[in-house]
This record gives sequence, C-alpha cells and structure tokens, in this order.
Amino acid sequence: MTSVVSIDINSDLGESYGAFRSAVDEQLYPLISSANVACGFHAGDPLTMERTVYALAEQGVAIGAHPSFPDLVGFGRRVISASPDEIRTDVLYQVAALQGFCHAAGVTMHHVKPHGAIYNLASKDRTAADAIVAALHALVPDTILYAQPGSELEAAGLAVGLRVAREAFADRAYMRDGTLAPRNLDGAVLTDPEFVARRVIQMIQGTPIPTLDGDSIVVEAETVCLHSDTVTAVPIATELHRALTAAGIAIETVAR
Repeated sequence: MTSVVSIDINSDLGESYGAFRSAVDEQLYPLISSANVACGFHAGDPLTMERTVYALAEQGVAIGAHPSFPDLVGFGRRVISASPDEIRTDVLYQVAALQGFCHAAGVTMHHVKPHGAIYNLASKDRTAADAIVAALHALVPDTILYAQPGSELEAAGLAVGLRVAREAFADRAYMRDGTLAPRNLDGAVLTDPEFVARRVIQMIQGTPIPTLDGDSIVVEAETVCLHSDTVTAVPIATELHRALTAAGIAIETVAR
C-alpha cells in the first residue's frame, strides 16, 4: 500500500450562466483545494467567471481553467466535429480568458483541466491531445495539466515538458481500460457519500477498485475530482473531507 500524506480535491465550478445559477459553489469552497472554472463554452459567462475567480482567490482555492467544446446546449458532453486547429484555438481562447480574470484578481492561474467530451476524447485521441497541449504550451507553459493517468493527454503534456497532475474521479465509475464509464450506464455516477469516500481513500492508497465491467484497476492520483453537478456533491465533499482527515491524509493543492 502506498503511503499518502496529501491529496488535492478539485471541483468544476462557475458553471452558472445567464439566468441559470448554480447553488452549490459557495458550499464547496471550504471543502476543496482547487477549482476548474468554466470558460463560457459549456457553461459560465464573463460575470460568473469574474465572480468565481475573486471568490476562490478570497478562499485560497487554486484556480484552473476548464475549457470545453463549444456546446452550451449539451453542457460540453457531446463530441463536436473539430479540426486540430479549431481545438487548439478554442482552448487557447478559453484559457486566455480565464487567465485574464486571474490577472485582474492578482492571482496566478494554477492549472488547466479540459471538460467533458473534449477531456474524454483527448484521453484516447493523440491528435486531439496534441492540439490541447499546443495551446497550453504556447500560452501557459508553466501551468499544470490535469489528466487521467495513462491517457494520451498525459503523454502529450509530458512530451512538451508540461507539469502533469494525474487525476482520479470520486463520483464516477471506471471501466477496465481505465476510462470513465459512460454516463448513460447504470452505476456510472456515484452518489453515496460514505461509499465514495471509502473508494477515494482506496484509490489514493493504491488499492485496486472494482470497475463497472467486472474487473478491478489501480488508479494513480495526485488530484481527485468531484463534479459539482452530482446531486450529492456537497454531502460527498463533506464526508470526503472528514474521512481523509481521519485517515491522516491532508487536502492540499498540487505543487507547481
């Protein structure tokens, strides 16, 4: 069993836009160590981005950009047909916007984590991964890239010298190949706080976890994601905070 003394807990925030308001962001601030802020393509708008960045800065939460496919209707969870150049420039545009709000708030943007379908695509498709990484290498070469271990996105980031933090998912089931179980499968989204907390501790200590397709895998992680739109996100975050503390595992931001 791996000896673990700390782990980063990240969550996708700032996903309000227009008249739609997310109700859980403020409740999650004290329970996480880093946040992925929507950049307007799947959710978020300029005012939401600014307010979220300032609130996270006040709370001392590390701030990252959360770029996606241009897909407000599908919440960035649909694969949009795009060339490598379109992926690169879309990511560049979104990350630059979030970086601008961080600069105005007097904080450094800590990381970048692609969202939804573009994250899943880049985990398996090296061309898409290279396009994302090209944008980051050009604009923020000193940033941290959050990526699944063993993914093409991780490999692409490492190939150009980016700092890559391996990411696990608290509230999502896995398949035997290490990818996330598709959301349309029963059991793909995990909502029981105590079950999730136990599973996260198993993952970060190197204990195999069962997969949805009947196998088991070891998931390496420096950061663990909890989706803010999971229906029990706040109870999960609360229990995860309690369980990690009880296990002697500190919740700390990934070091740059």
